[in-house]
Amino acid sequence: MENYFKEFLTGQTITLQQMTSSDLEAFVKIESELKTLLLANDDIPFPKTFEDHSSFFQSISGKKEEFFFGIFEKSSNELIGSCAVYGINWKNSTCSVGISIGEQWHGKGLGTDAMKTLIHFIFNYISINKIKLQVFSFNKGAIRSYEKCGFTKEGILRNELFRFGQFHDVVLFGLLREEWNQIG
Repeated sequence: MENYFKEFLTGQTITLQQMTSSDLEAFVKIESELKTLLLANDDIPFPKTFEDHSSFFQSISGKKEEFFFGIFEKSSNELIGSCAVYGINWKNSTCSVGISIGEQWHGKGLGTDAMKTLIHFIFNYISINKIKLQVFSFNKGAIRSYEKCGFTKEGILRNELFRFGQFHDVVLFGLLREEWNQIG
């Protein structure tokens, strides 16, 4: 049991924490990066204003059915991204997750560590049986990361996203509690 206290919202290299207003500037910087605009959601990648980000930041932090965390690099306590649990379906015991990491921290394993920490939180503290996520087919680094975390490809939404002048697939992934228990 003592191990659970040490592991709570703490990975090998990151911690998940609720963000405060003092994190807003760093959050806006990360969410305004070109790669974040192109990889994080399926909106038209039009740059948002500081006020847009601030409104989102304020609205998400107050929702009781969603869990929105800042991802902080452990040694420096610097904000490097964010992740969320949303779309919780209590009847069917499912939820969706999303993650966004600042470009300078891509490819260093921090996103994988953050996702594993988020999965640990979900399966140990929320009555959820299945975690779902979607990723753009051209986001190969994210796909490798999700597979390292134990997610299984469940389907493809063909030509679902328009980026770079052409249509791309969206890949659907899922992770069951029993699968996580075997590897986590």
